[in-house]
Amino acid sequence: MKRIRLSANRWIIYLSCLVAIALFTLSGPIAQPQAYHDFADSRVILGVSNFWNVMSNLGFLVIGAWGLLADWRNRLVHDNDSDYPVYSIFFAGVLLTCFGSSWYHLNPGNTSLVWDRLPMTIGFMALTVGLLSEFLGRALQKRLLYPLLLAGFASVIYWHFSEQAGQGDLRPYLLVQFLPLLIIPLVALTGSSRYTCTIDLIAVIGFYALAKLAELLDMQIYQALGVISGHSLKHLLAALAAGMVLRMLWRRRALN
Repeated sequence: MKRIRLSANRWIIYLSCLVAIALFTLSGPIAQPQAYHDFADSRVILGVSNFWNVMSNLGFLVIGAWGLLADWRNRLVHDNDSDYPVYSIFFAGVLLTCFGSSWYHLNPGNTSLVWDRLPMTIGFMALTVGLLSEFLGRALQKRLLYPLLLAGFASVIYWHFSEQAGQGDLRPYLLVQFLPLLIIPLVALTGSSRYTCTIDLIAVIGFYALAKLAELLDMQIYQALGVISGHSLKHLLAALAAGMVLRMLWRRRALN
């Protein structure tokens, strides 16, 4: 029965991914809206442009460095192969997002946005592989980690050069962002983890969903609060989502 259920889990994930890929493909090219670079809070403080959009990235630095240090000290509970350090790569991606996003917000534009998005793909792909291997089999670390990291990088590079050619297409990068939000809940709902504290994934997804909502309501939040914009709040909420991953890995125990 366990083998049948595992097979069913994989088919559900495969079919869901195929449907998502088909929908994005049929939608046609999606260019980067130039309005994306117009943030509600563009205040210059201490000579730093877009000060709070830059400084709010410090949460990524804290969580990324904390996670890396904890993993190096074997404080996190997982079964990563030494040649496939999934969670160290995840926290490295979180840490690098601090620098990439800060660089982008100092001078917003499509060129600097590349450096914001590249490290984020590291985090998305590594976390997806880590959770898939815990629910569907440890061997998936070896099969998926580096191919998916390469796919994440390729999605950003493809978008960048498509913009340079005047035919911007965000679809591959949007898939890199969207598919983990589809895959992770499906895996958690249809499978069984080898570890406790799986329920913490609800907080991970919840904080990230709130981060995306805050990003969409950038101006409205800034007008309502006056001291922080939706985009700055997005950075803090996304860092909290990464922090919940760290909390889960720190607190959990193996079931077998």
